[in-house]
Amino acid sequence: MNLDSISPNDVILTGDRTTGPLHLGHYVGSLRNRVLLQERCTQFLLLADAQALTDNMGNYLKVRDNVLQVALDYLAVGIDPSKSTIFIQSLVPELSELASYYLNLVTVARLERNPTIKDEIKQRGFERDIPAGFLTYPAAQAADITAFKATMVPVGADQVPMIEQTNEIVRRFNASVGQELLVETRAVVPEHGARLPGIDGKAKMSKSLGNALALSASPDEIRQAVKMMYTDPNHLRVEDPGQVKGNVVFSYLDAFDDDVAAVAELKKHYRHGGLGDSVLKSRLEDKLQALLEPIRRRREEYARDPAAVLAMLKEGTAKARQVAAVTLSEVKAAMGLNYY
Repeated sequence: MNLDSISPNDVILTGDRTTGPLHLGHYVGSLRNRVLLQERCTQFLLLADAQALTDNMGNYLKVRDNVLQVALDYLAVGIDPSKSTIFIQSLVPELSELASYYLNLVTVARLERNPTIKDEIKQRGFERDIPAGFLTYPAAQAADITAFKATMVPVGADQVPMIEQTNEIVRRFNASVGQELLVETRAVVPEHGARLPGIDGKAKMSKSLGNALALSASPDEIRQAVKMMYTDPNHLRVEDPGQVKGNVVFSYLDAFDDDVAAVAELKKHYRHGGLGDSVLKSRLEDKLQALLEPIRRRREEYARDPAAVLAMLKEGTAKARQVAAVTLSEVKAAMGLNYY
């Protein structure tokens, strides 16, 4: 992400589903950028518990409990609630009302053609048994974004179609009321494609796949995760040339090692032969231990006072409601729904 392109007038909306604590993939994809963004512009961070329920009905307690867990991760990485507004999605009912109006601006066929929705339906094996809330989530996400008139939304490359559909809804709404009321937004894809591979070499790090490393991981868990990381299965002897492409250890070094020149030299050495995987893994473990130790320590400190964290969320949610209520009032007035 080019932070030089961010101005104080920009409004950022981003967030995470509350289906589990956050991991290194989230850190690379968005968390570290959010810490920087809060110094440059207005930022709203959404704890997407309502979205989590679109495919977790029946797992209410998991979704609820992870609101606190994700909030702890936010605070632990350095997100400051005095600079970023952190709020709970389900406690801002204005978002649901906006979504109900936006659903009249999009067809079922268009929702089904959304590439992100199509892929996620396939991943979950829904076939035609698609929860209606899941299928219509693009309208709900449009409500989340437009309620705060966000000008930018940091997303992974696979989520760009969702932002495109938000802008379609914005244009259709504005055309229907004859004024430029809602603001189009821009998808911003962070470096590394906003996606870190799993430690097993699979394309996506995911807790459900068992290939993720939590931000709260202990030193032993970090050590074991690095030890298990996929490298080059054909690199059987130290003297053998090795493949860099698809090598998870190098993917992680690219993401977490600030010494770009040193990593480039390691890649050259590895391709030529004479560099063992253990050397690479030792370097990576040192980097991850140094990164996660202060995050884990701060998280433990915040976790000792959950009431204070919940109070912070209550305050942030109240602030978010005030902003969303203004947009909702404007939308209803433009539609002629201001009866008295």
